[in-house]
Amino acid sequence: MQKIALLAVVGLLAQLVDGSLGMAYGVTSTTLLLAIGANPAAASATVHLAEIGTTLASGTAHWRFGNVDWRVVLRVGLPGAAGAFAGATVLSSLPSEAAAPVISALLLVLGVYVLLRSAVSRFDERSLRKPLRRRFLAPLGLFAGFVDATGGGGWGPVGTPALLASGRLEPRKVVGSVDTSEFLVAVAASAGFLVGLGSQGIAWAWVGALLAGGLIAAPVAAWLVRYAPPQVLGTAVGAVIVLTNSRTLLRSDAVGAPDAVRWAVYAVVLLAGAVALAHALRRHRRARPVPAQRTGAAGLVGAVEPERTPAP
Repeated sequence: MQKIALLAVVGLLAQLVDGSLGMAYGVTSTTLLLAIGANPAAASATVHLAEIGTTLASGTAHWRFGNVDWRVVLRVGLPGAAGAFAGATVLSSLPSEAAAPVISALLLVLGVYVLLRSAVSRFDERSLRKPLRRRFLAPLGLFAGFVDATGGGGWGPVGTPALLASGRLEPRKVVGSVDTSEFLVAVAASAGFLVGLGSQGIAWAWVGALLAGGLIAAPVAAWLVRYAPPQVLGTAVGAVIVLTNSRTLLRSDAVGAPDAVRWAVYAVVLLAGAVALAHALRRHRRARPVPAQRTGAAGLVGAVEPERTPAP
């Protein structure tokens, strides 16, 4: 019962992150599931089955607010579903001992990406004027779907910035279209895991706990995003993902790093995360708008200018 409650909290926190960043639900959930000892394939299967419900709720909300471009959803989502099914079957065939370090390495790369994108990168409005090529969407969806299934996450971290950087969609429609198309990816990945693992390989109580936590957090995330700076939250989450998966890799049989090396790496990761978080906080404070001040007739800041009577 304690593990079920913990998984519900994991689902809630992951959805809070995803609702604030537009990404990282799968990466965060899978990382935490691996940290408590879940099998890599089972962890990714659990997350994707739970995502069927969370992405359906998220996609419906985006559709109602007019944030979805259905052409992009289909052109990215259908290849993404094919890539996710292939990735799920590949991951299901790997022994857990071999899959754990591979998946942790992939999550580590995604964690570094989330951290750097949140702390350093800046969206350029000029990218909206670039053409969105059809031949770009299908390979992007195929690759992002495969990464998402094999790594337990990656659809948002791969798809959203790629569309923002090279598409002509406004940002709200990029996020809404990527979130909506993720429903297709989650369904296909879940089908692939059911084929590869069978239903007996799925802990349905875990799926229900993650789904319950995610559904509770969905409306809360919409409120939280107004107060929690996304770049600060993303930097913190990226640092946690990097630290957790560094620990998994260094303790694996494939690496087998001694204690001194492991603690040195942990210290470097913590220091880098603290520096990145401080940088993200500084950027957020600089980006806050300064209220405009009015100068009155007497030259005093804040004084109200006298009303002028229009000429007859």
